[in-house]
Amino acid sequence: MPGYREVVRCAQCGTVGSSDVGLDSRCPRCGVDLHACSQCTSFDPGSRFECMQQIPARITPKNARNSCTLYSARTTVERETTAPRSDNARKAFDDLFKF
Repeated sequence: MPGYREVVRCAQCGTVGSSDVGLDSRCPRCGVDLHACSQCTSFDPGSRFECMQQIPARITPKNARNSCTLYSARTTVERETTAPRSDNARKAFDDLFKF
């Protein structure tokens, strides 16, 4: 039965990144800043200043690095769909045919 995992995905390209996002963190694939409004759990285009938190002024642009103290990386819970990899080819063969 597959398990579940919490992941942080880049809002630009969808690449899975590290859950510890710092001020200068960037996506390893597309290079976009990860400490940005578009990556935050409080980001909501329908809210005032596009943020669910009480902030004094609008932060722009939403996909650029900022120093907001209310930032929290958006995590999602995903299903583990891949089987664990075996480094031993012989063991993988034996497991396949149940030897």
